[in-house]
Amino acid sequence: MDPICHIFLLLLAFHKTNPSVSSCITGCSCSQDSFGRSLLCMSALLRQIPANIPQDIRKIRIENSHLTELPRGSFENVSALEYLWLNFNNITVMHIKSLKYLPVLKELRLQGNKLSSVPWTAFQDTPALKILDLKHNRLDVLPEHALRYLPDLTYLDLSSNQLTVISRDVFYSWPVYQRSQRAEGHREALSNAVLALHDNPWICDCRLRGFVQFIKSVGPPIILMNSYLTCSSPKFRAGKFFYEVELNSCMKPLTSALDTNLTVSVGLNVTLTCFVQASPSPAVWWTYSLKLLRAFNVSTEPISEDTMRSELLIPAARPADAGNYTCTAANFLGNTSVAISLHVRSPWASTTTPAWAPIGPAESGAHVEVRIAKQTVYGITLEWFAVAAAAAEPGETWYTLLVGRYDAAQKDAIYIGPGINTYSVTDLLPATKYEVCVAVRNQAPRKGQCVIFVTGSDISQLEQREKLIHIVVIVCAMVLAVPAGMYACTAEARPGCLARCPSMCPRRRRGGQAQAAGSKESTLDSLPAGSEDGLCLPEGGRGARRPPAREEPGKTRPPHRNSADLY
Repeated sequence: MDPICHIFLLLLAFHKTNPSVSSCITGCSCSQDSFGRSLLCMSALLRQIPANIPQDIRKIRIENSHLTELPRGSFENVSALEYLWLNFNNITVMHIKSLKYLPVLKELRLQGNKLSSVPWTAFQDTPALKILDLKHNRLDVLPEHALRYLPDLTYLDLSSNQLTVISRDVFYSWPVYQRSQRAEGHREALSNAVLALHDNPWICDCRLRGFVQFIKSVGPPIILMNSYLTCSSPKFRAGKFFYEVELNSCMKPLTSALDTNLTVSVGLNVTLTCFVQASPSPAVWWTYSLKLLRAFNVSTEPISEDTMRSELLIPAARPADAGNYTCTAANFLGNTSVAISLHVRSPWASTTTPAWAPIGPAESGAHVEVRIAKQTVYGITLEWFAVAAAAAEPGETWYTLLVGRYDAAQKDAIYIGPGINTYSVTDLLPATKYEVCVAVRNQAPRKGQCVIFVTGSDISQLEQREKLIHIVVIVCAMVLAVPAGMYACTAEARPGCLARCPSMCPRRRRGGQAQAAGSKESTLDSLPAGSEDGLCLPEGGRGARRPPAREEPGKTRPPHRNSADLY
């Protein structure tokens, strides 16, 4: 047989036994170049790595698709793969064995995905990897062993992620850096390794001290793509370059207070202050009786690089505010706290002065108008406003709210800060008479500044009252719907009937034979004006109407009047 025929038959048999050699993925294209055979899938609607990738593929490029994860053994059929580009997908998860069966992989690019973490031990299966591109992801942590399994890496791009703090031990354990340290003073030739770490929100505090020192000292064979790394926080270091900052060592918080025992009078503002020295900046909070105090009464600000001041404001101190307040500060090294004791002097501590007696000199000319804005079964909402000039500005005026039962000699005092002109009194007893007064602080209530009210007895009574109102409204509507003519006719006919019935009823009994004929003309329209015919009842009868009178000859009949003439 001709040798050409033998070659053709061998190629045909090889193609039939190995269909994956020349086949390609639907929606993708395959090509041959200097790197070998390539698979290109651009903007294809792929949601997972294809399972039937040809075995002779050396380069895979799947971009702008809908890949969300790299599962275990994703490329077990293409062990000869050397270049893997999976840029601009939606990959969020990378399995620890997703790169298994890729011993000759040289380049892995995962730019523009949504990875928040990477299983760095997965690179044990790719000992030949030289290029790793992870820029524009969401990486926020780089563990100390991250680069341990990348001994031959020549390009690492971690730029444009969410890295804030890195330990220098990450690079001290990198085989490339270790070789460069051993080669110092020797003429050993080492290949360069490019490192990209820019455009990350670095927090320049004591935790970054070692990494900043590494960046300042790094040199060939490790080359920074951009050596001008900048700080993002804290505020007083934001925008500064690494080579411009000197970071201190980390320190456990140390809390202190200038005065740990305070005494104030009722109604006065008091500010508790504690100082915290720590690095990095700690979290600071206040507690009272084991309860976390609301943050809007707490202000914390730095006064130096390692010192902060925290203040707790207590407006219009009351006896119930007395006690121990604890200022606590904590960072990753530990926490400490300091306690401040507050004592509030009550104006009624040694006397039985009424609740609305002034606690200080009255402010002349100050008057408050009070009204009820809303009332419920168990309380009311008050509104007030000043109608005369007070000694203080309106935005600085404090008010005293006195609440209690009407017959109680002592009322509860509530102190309201400036800028507030409404207050709700709730949880009151039902069916009880109360009195509420509002006065400017240090002033006794005047006439018109007190409101007396009675709480509802029960919610069910209010519901019954609402139902009764609904029934009355419906009945009124039905009454108004009756024609006005009915009222006019009835009002005109009834008095005449009562006057004439005694004299007409006997004649009615004598003319009983004509009742059937007269009943046909008993409608309102057939009754002449002023007539009471048909309105009188016989004795013991059921209301048979009176028959019409017989007409006498020669006597004219009066004209018929319609009921419309009555109006």
